Amino acid sequence: MKFLVIGNNGQVATSLFNLSGKNTEVIRLGRPDIDLLEPKDFTKIFLSFAPDVIINPAAYTAVDKAEDEPHNAFAINTEGAGAVAAAAESIGVPCIHISTDYVFDGSSQTPICETSPTNPLGIYGKSKLAGEKKVMSCTDNYVILRTAWVYSLFGTNFFLSMLRLSKEYREISVVCDQFGTPTSASQIAIAVIQIARNLVNNSDNSLRGIFHMTANGGPVSWADFAEYIFLMSTELGGNSCKVRRISTNQYPTKARRPAYSFLDCSKLEKIHNVRISSWKEGVRNVFIK
Repeated sequence: MKFLVIGNNGQVATSLFNLSGKNTEVIRLGRPDIDLLEPKDFTKIFLSFAPDVIINPAAYTAVDKAEDEPHNAFAINTEGAGAVAAAAESIGVPCIHISTDYVFDGSSQTPICETSPTNPLGIYGKSKLAGEKKVMSCTDNYVILRTAWVYSLFGTNFFLSMLRLSKEYREISVVCDQFGTPTSASQIAIAVIQIARNLVNNSDNSLRGIFHMTANGGPVSWADFAEYIFLMSTELGGNSCKVRRISTNQYPTKARRPAYSFLDCSKLEKIHNVRISSWKEGVRNVFIK
């Protein structure tokens, strides 16, 4: 099968490309060939690749910077997402769109399901929620996957930040009152390919829609995540670092983050038979690979 992935250098796009093999052809498409900052009709260029599925993990993900650049965030995350979905519809293939836990406000105290009320706190979350709605307005042949706390060995992410800071400091302050599920880009990519195959092999409408997709286990705090990163690092002969637990109020940021974004992924397991391994296993595998 052939999968066309939007974005050249993102964490999930790179992880998807790394899964290319004998029966899985993954093509990455990004700037300068297409630019989601200036979305237009992508039908012709998509058609030239003759893909079985379009996968769009591309996004404006600078959460704090988005507060100062709302135009760019909405251009990429909303209008760009819509342009990709519309082109997928035009060439008659499914569109898988990657979204985020930031569409929720974090006020829940129980696992969040797909039908829970959305209420994004900042521009990033608002632009991603608008992107979901745009995708749904452009095609019925879609899967929207909300994931959370994405990390990998490339790009800009919490995992790499912790490893970098551990080389400079003996103690790091990390927020302990925000909860979610760390999910590696590799875990996401493996699940996305399985979902994409399901869409190609089965026209059942129940396979379409919005699904939550994170690693198993949790919820955990950012401080918990950091401590496990350093535990694994130490076991493998790398740097260690003491974690000082602090509150969100002690670490102010321009954009507010949801305090609780533990996603209920049972629908994905039931409908697509996809269950991602534990977040701890994800961390271990990133270190080993």
